[in-house]
Amino acid sequence: MIDPFRQLASFLVRVEQFLDRVEPLLPPASPTPDWEAACAFRWRKSHGMGYLQPITRLPGIRLSDLQDIDQQKARIDANTHQFIAGLPANNVLLTGARGSGKSSLIKALLNEYAPRGLRVIEVEKGDLTDLPDIVELIDGRPERFIIFCDDLSFDAGDARYKALKVVLDGSISAPPDNVLLYATSNRRHLMPEYFAENLESRRVGEEIHPGEAIEEKISLSERFGLWISFYPFDQDAYLNIVAHWLQSFGCGQDEVVRAERDALNWALERGSRSGRVAWQFARDWAGRHHALPKRPSRQRIRTVRPELPAAAHKRSGSPR
Repeated sequence: MIDPFRQLASFLVRVEQFLDRVEPLLPPASPTPDWEAACAFRWRKSHGMGYLQPITRLPGIRLSDLQDIDQQKARIDANTHQFIAGLPANNVLLTGARGSGKSSLIKALLNEYAPRGLRVIEVEKGDLTDLPDIVELIDGRPERFIIFCDDLSFDAGDARYKALKVVLDGSISAPPDNVLLYATSNRRHLMPEYFAENLESRRVGEEIHPGEAIEEKISLSERFGLWISFYPFDQDAYLNIVAHWLQSFGCGQDEVVRAERDALNWALERGSRSGRVAWQFARDWAGRHHALPKRPSRQRIRTVRPELPAAAHKRSGSPR
């Protein structure tokens, strides 16, 4: 009769040999974020594992650079200031005209509030299902995190929006006090809408209750507490933005006046008088006329570990 202890020892040896063969095939462990390396991070996936990649080169845009959107700028700045101070604040959805400064506002807010503990994590739409993992990773840290989703929209039948709904306001657990979600989109309700959906008394495809399908779509955008809308610029606003960027590139007032006609033609060719088009024209004009930027080179923001505000220590079960 074979000694059972010898059988067990032999079995354990075989198991250990098997694990040695399998271990090289397993995905590497997710690296621990280096919170001191940067004030902005990007969620990346490798071998099925997600991790936060530090972003060390940030655009130098400031809130003062964003012209003719003063009302929108004031609303999101106030919300972010409340968040940094540990006061109640809302998730934000920025919607409207393309190139009007929606994404630039988030970058400018980071430059404004990073010294006070603000951190931004950029998450692509394809990784929205990882939002619970990201939130769990940063829960309890002293920094204040904005999860940023740029150009957010969903096609009909796209199930990823449900993961976003859960993180915003759909889980039985209360969201962390140090996390907000800011998203930009060209669609007010983030999902396509159809004329037929307004005809609830008529048959719409195979949907028996089309009104409920509409409620499902609208329920996602309604989970953002603050909506900020952006509108196309008129000609005067567009020229003001052109003038601002030309001056930032070192052009004098006489050059700004001389560039107006070309700036209007540039916008006509592009079919848009947006802030993005104005910035692109200013870069082209300044480059062709050899203007040098007046701004000093942007220094890297020093990351400090802030103390969590006293108000933030009090966790609340109410949703943001």
